[in-house]
Amino acid sequence: MTDKVLAAVRTGPSEMKFQEFPMPDIATDSALLKMEVAGICGTDVKFYKSPPTTRPVIMGHENIGYIAKAGSEFTKRKGFKEGDLVFLEHYVMCGKCEWCHKGEYRLCEATDWRSNPDGIRYGYTPVDREPHLWGGFAQYAYLPWNSVLHHVPRGVTPELAGLVTPMANGVEWSLFDGGVGYNSRVLIQGPGQQGLSQTVICKQAGASLVIVTGTSKDAKRLEVAKQLGADYVIDVDKENPLERIKAITGGEGVDIVLDCTAGAGTIPVLLGVEALKRKGGMMVVQGEMPEFPNYPIGKIAVKYITMKSARGHSYRSCELALQQIASGRFPLELITTHKFSLKDVDLAIKSVGNLEGGLKGVIHASLMPWE
Repeated sequence: MTDKVLAAVRTGPSEMKFQEFPMPDIATDSALLKMEVAGICGTDVKFYKSPPTTRPVIMGHENIGYIAKAGSEFTKRKGFKEGDLVFLEHYVMCGKCEWCHKGEYRLCEATDWRSNPDGIRYGYTPVDREPHLWGGFAQYAYLPWNSVLHHVPRGVTPELAGLVTPMANGVEWSLFDGGVGYNSRVLIQGPGQQGLSQTVICKQAGASLVIVTGTSKDAKRLEVAKQLGADYVIDVDKENPLERIKAITGGEGVDIVLDCTAGAGTIPVLLGVEALKRKGGMMVVQGEMPEFPNYPIGKIAVKYITMKSARGHSYRSCELALQQIASGRFPLELITTHKFSLKDVDLAIKSVGNLEGGLKGVIHASLMPWE
């Protein structure tokens, strides 16, 4: 094991520099993770372009790796030993509040980087906080006693395990928040890795109808959605999505809308309100919504629509996601389309975001720090 750790550090808007950090000392209650795969998602694209802080950060919050070194107390307390392949949640819990006791670490104040300047979250915490290694775009990550880990089931490759985060979000948002179940009719807006994960989970839950919408540049992703079980896909650039949804459902509309457009604007919300059934529908919205001066509260009230915001995942949803991946019931390798080395991190982020200079056809990118 070397005494230096190479990492890609975001130093400004769309600016990444490579930097070496000292190998951290591992106390009895801490551990060291040798990174195998860091997944890249839409949040990485957003924060690479418009960083939420001016302080340098090692990005990467969808992290899979092997326990390279573990203190005796860490192993005793957490049940993970050296050599274990694990999924590292990006939340670093306080371990004391009601949310942590429920496994809802996303709601713990210690993990909320927006309101708590001392909060720690992998992929978000600046490198000036020792021991620096708080992100997956590096050869190693530091694991304190309050990091949250999951065993990766036998037979699941690190690359496929890199889908745990979007798949866990799929479980959380569609099943727990949206209430998708047997015979549900579901509209999923946005065929990115989140929307495709929702497709898998909805079909697994017994949904009788899954409709996925996207734009013309999402053509490949819409095709993947069909291969993962979507009953219908709609290119909103070529068809009137509301008319098509009404035709598919015989004018009744859907039971549940899952907006996975990551706060793309008001149009998906307005479509969702119209596409929901006449009374009692559910809409789950993901991403930060821009200003909405003409919010259709009247129609929402008349149609008795329930709206929820989607935010991260729980411990339980991660465990279920790992079971889903291990089951082999769906061809999830269709989502893990590309691998990149650490030196190509800029290209990887641009490719996931469909940005100029990136590769085309990328859905989920796996950053491999050792390649």
